[in-house]
Amino acid sequence: MAERHVHLRHKPPTPLDRPRELVIACPEMQSNVNLSRIVRAAGCCGVTKIIAAGSVRIDRKIARDALDQIEIESRRTLLPTLKRIREETDAVLVGLEQAEGSVSLPEFSFPRNTVLVIGHERKGIEPEVLKVLHHVVEIPVWGMPYSYNAATATVMALYEYCRQYPRG
Repeated sequence: MAERHVHLRHKPPTPLDRPRELVIACPEMQSNVNLSRIVRAAGCCGVTKIIAAGSVRIDRKIARDALDQIEIESRRTLLPTLKRIREETDAVLVGLEQAEGSVSLPEFSFPRNTVLVIGHERKGIEPEVLKVLHHVVEIPVWGMPYSYNAATATVMALYEYCRQYPRG
């Protein structure tokens, strides 16, 4: 009987018809592991820019080759940068956070030109930042603990965005 599946290690990426218009904005993270995992997942999804606040430390062993293809824009804090983006561009600011008035991730239609704003691991998205966002999405939780790890939640949101825009 012939084998139906053959393992393909490091299969080439699926080509995109156009560059991704998704940018990720991260607050200062407590753990460089979380930011490094976000960078790696973003690279797998074809994201080319991350705005990271605070002391940006990325572990290359975790982020792997994504560091070579993603521009990491380092900022002291996110709020001024997000305000400028909102005022000067047509990008849509979408927070990933459990918040009143949020939309469940599976029900949300991402605009192509999204800036996905990630919440801090412990504190979430700061109230001042929540005020400048166009939308807030959250991921349903069916068990304990009450929320997903920041990197895990980011990966879920990235996957949903890519599912909606599979070719870029």
